[in-house]
Amino acid sequence: MRRARSAHPIDRERTQRKRDFTTVTALTLSTAGAATLRADALVVGVAKAAEGGKGLVVAPGAEAVDAAFDGKLATVLETLGASGAEGEVTKVPSPDGVKAPVVLAVGLGTAPEKDEAYDTERLRRAAGAAARALTGTKKAAFALPVGAVEDAEAVAEGALLGAYAFTAYQEKAKGKDAKGPLAEVALLGGKPRDKAYKAAAERALVLTEELNRARDLVNTPPNDLTPEAFAAVAAAAGKENGIKVQVLDEKALAKGGYGGILGVGAGSENPPRLVKLAYTHPDAEKSLALVGKGITYDSGGISLKPAGHNETMKCDMAGAAAVFAAVVAVARLGLPVNVTGWLALAENMPSGSATRPGDVLRMYSGKTVEVLNTDAEGRLVLADALTRASEENPDAIVDVATLTGAMVLALGNRTFGIMANDDAFRTALHEIAEEAGEQSWPMPLPAELRKGMDSPTADIANMGERMGGGLVAGLFLKEFVGEGITWAHLDIAGPAFNESGPFGYTPKGGTGSSVRTLVKLAERTAAGDLG
Repeated sequence: MRRARSAHPIDRERTQRKRDFTTVTALTLSTAGAATLRADALVVGVAKAAEGGKGLVVAPGAEAVDAAFDGKLATVLETLGASGAEGEVTKVPSPDGVKAPVVLAVGLGTAPEKDEAYDTERLRRAAGAAARALTGTKKAAFALPVGAVEDAEAVAEGALLGAYAFTAYQEKAKGKDAKGPLAEVALLGGKPRDKAYKAAAERALVLTEELNRARDLVNTPPNDLTPEAFAAVAAAAGKENGIKVQVLDEKALAKGGYGGILGVGAGSENPPRLVKLAYTHPDAEKSLALVGKGITYDSGGISLKPAGHNETMKCDMAGAAAVFAAVVAVARLGLPVNVTGWLALAENMPSGSATRPGDVLRMYSGKTVEVLNTDAEGRLVLADALTRASEENPDAIVDVATLTGAMVLALGNRTFGIMANDDAFRTALHEIAEEAGEQSWPMPLPAELRKGMDSPTADIANMGERMGGGLVAGLFLKEFVGEGITWAHLDIAGPAFNESGPFGYTPKGGTGSSVRTLVKLAERTAAGDLG
């Protein structure tokens, strides 16, 4: 019998530390066979037979496990009702010859044709579904199809994201009998001594750790995550990771003339902040500016949101959380590109000091804005941050925001919209998002919609035509981007917060939408692939 070789931990000391709230799942690469590795559960893939075939097929990576079932693992699963549908999970007791006591079969959908590989996003989602189903498990071995480095990275990402849980405010999660998330992922077929596989695993660990930190921030109640508290988190992370952090408080914002950020935060007892996170690399030839909307709670202000629309508005800072997580991930990965993150943080509340509909704000750019709706506040804080980011003349600016309900109506809850002042850049971002495993769609900026924001009182109004509201918001932001600078806007209002049940590697609550796209953009920029 072949002896199981020991697993290789990926920076175990770091993986065992805690994020701000929850324990990080450890990741190891192992050369052990699927049947011989000691673990509490063994994850294998099962799929519907390719076109022309019938029944289920066991996916590559689980041959030894199928042999332990006398070649009848697919038959056993079919008897239990398994269909092979994507994300479907079926558990069976292990037979003799398999060290793990439980085999968890996760559906991969229809099997690819001969000589074709499973799509990486399918592997990512399957690993996530399996990890979620293994809550309370100490160690699980993943024997999913890993034919290339990209496959290994996808499985690692999916498992680490799927194992996420936010339990900081649950007393029941603190007892000795509490079931925490999957504690360790052992990735089989990962070739731990191969530099490419090891680098891919390291990247997956860093990326998921920071993405999960963004989820933590989005899930944190707004009474604890005020603009000042968010700024403190950013400052601490910057110090830890060699990122220069500058925080402008309400006095500095007033002195600097940041009328948009101050106007939105005027009604709250928790004053606004503008945070700059600057990561630089000595070999960098390109620079990126990332701008995030950080409304830590959005009541709508004087234009108060109706009942039923307030309860999840702690998520209105998801854009800033994504930017923060992406900058930290880029720094930890040591990418040769300069990346600056701008977090425009404010709480939008109604009070006697709040901005009123009809008020005119003088923005950091010097332009004046007539506020027709105080619930169109995200574009106001972004406008100031975009102008400030433009002053440093980066090669490109990307802003990220839970900006409009109109984008949710257009694209649903799982897809973010991309607008840009450069068609090639918009297309590139769409392709990058797809490569990263995030759903996006390119959207236009029709020039004729700009006229709707004309104001008889100010340079521009913060509202325009109701139809195409998401595009109108994009046109507003475009007004505050420096001349000649390539810019794109990601409206993540749909996918940033999942109000339904979990699926794949996506939990209920904060999702970390756009973090992977931003990091992939930085990697492509560092490699010179964006011109």
